[in-house]
Amino acid sequence: MKHRLSRVQTIALGFLLIILLGTLLLMLPAASRNGQSAGFFHALFTSTSSTCVTGLVVVDTYTNWSFFGQAVILALIQIGGLGFITISVFFAIFLKRKIGLKERNLIQESVNTLQIGGTVRLVQKIVRYTAIIEGTGAVLLMLRFIPQFGWPKGIWYGIFHSISAFCNAGFDLMGQFEPYCSLVQYYDDVLVNLVIMALILLGGLGFIVWDDLSVHKFHFRKYLLHTKIVLTVTAGLILGGALCFYIFERENLLAGMDFKGQLLSSLFGAVTPRTAGFNTTDTGAYTEGARLLTVLLMFIGGSPGSTAGGVKTTTLMVILLYIWSSLRNKRGLNIFGRRLDEDSIKKASTVFFINLLLASSSALLMCGLEPALPMSDIFMETFSAIGTVGISTGITRSLSMASKCLLILLMYSGRIGSMSFALSFTEKKQGSLVKLPIERITIG
Repeated sequence: MKHRLSRVQTIALGFLLIILLGTLLLMLPAASRNGQSAGFFHALFTSTSSTCVTGLVVVDTYTNWSFFGQAVILALIQIGGLGFITISVFFAIFLKRKIGLKERNLIQESVNTLQIGGTVRLVQKIVRYTAIIEGTGAVLLMLRFIPQFGWPKGIWYGIFHSISAFCNAGFDLMGQFEPYCSLVQYYDDVLVNLVIMALILLGGLGFIVWDDLSVHKFHFRKYLLHTKIVLTVTAGLILGGALCFYIFERENLLAGMDFKGQLLSSLFGAVTPRTAGFNTTDTGAYTEGARLLTVLLMFIGGSPGSTAGGVKTTTLMVILLYIWSSLRNKRGLNIFGRRLDEDSIKKASTVFFINLLLASSSALLMCGLEPALPMSDIFMETFSAIGTVGISTGITRSLSMASKCLLILLMYSGRIGSMSFALSFTEKKQGSLVKLPIERITIG
């Protein structure tokens, strides 16, 4: 009997093929600024980081990649951010091809929609909204970059950083100031900070939330429960994260800044770990408190069906509600006048602990591979990879080959989803009709 790939396996294989294609393109001499091939491994790492919209780099994007190489990276970021299923279905619609049930199922799996109905219309909305948001962001960034870099470079910089921010990739072209400096030059620039943060947040809200907001506008009561949870948790993480970042860094990186610089840096320090990878302050100089905060924010990530990674905001809310309900000895999880089903609790717990297990076990393994590196640096690196964030203390390029391979696997599993990554190696089998006898054990 011919074996058919499941939806999860199809998506996982598709991303793998895109990564390999990107690797081949980045290996071309034309992709490197010096006209020589970058080599397989550097190309593979960069292609994986781009497609998985992570932002971890082993070579500086500006100083090592030519315009062609940067264009390849940007194309991979766009495909990885929206998902190749979304883009391929959109082109099929454009060519007036019929979208069958199989394709609709893939769309539902790819963008995490709640139902299969209306998926084709949702794809059209996703592409249209993406074009509008990225285009607007590019134009606004050009207002800063064109006067600074001139017309050709300013236009390219506006487009590149807008797409990179919206897709939560974190790749930048600011290496002409200093390699790997990201957006440190603009730590107190209101325009650049607000535009980049807005793009990151819009990309991280999720396509379901976009659709709901477009229908119900500002009527919060009419929103789906999913949208209410996403907006509530997102607002809490931004405000709470910014306050904690300020407390941890007020006598360190924020010392000497004026109020505007401190406010923008604190907000950026709370927004970018979910899961963009840009930075306006030196991440290598973070205090231990700021590093722990960043790891926690990277682990949470954005929202389902978005360009962001992490365990997602809804998972966090379900876990917290479950703990609160258990402490109060109540059954059922109630929020905003609704009750969550048991499947949501089960899936949230699975996603949470698979991500935690992968990130922590990888960190322990890397501690053995890189004994000279501080544990906080390694934990930031592994949680950044599986959360597809890209924030690093600067150790990525100095890691051994084995550690870099580990990061590649973490980025890949983080992009397709840790649960999906595990499921891609298994097949659904019919459960046994025979149930074993129950025996209780002691917990806690």
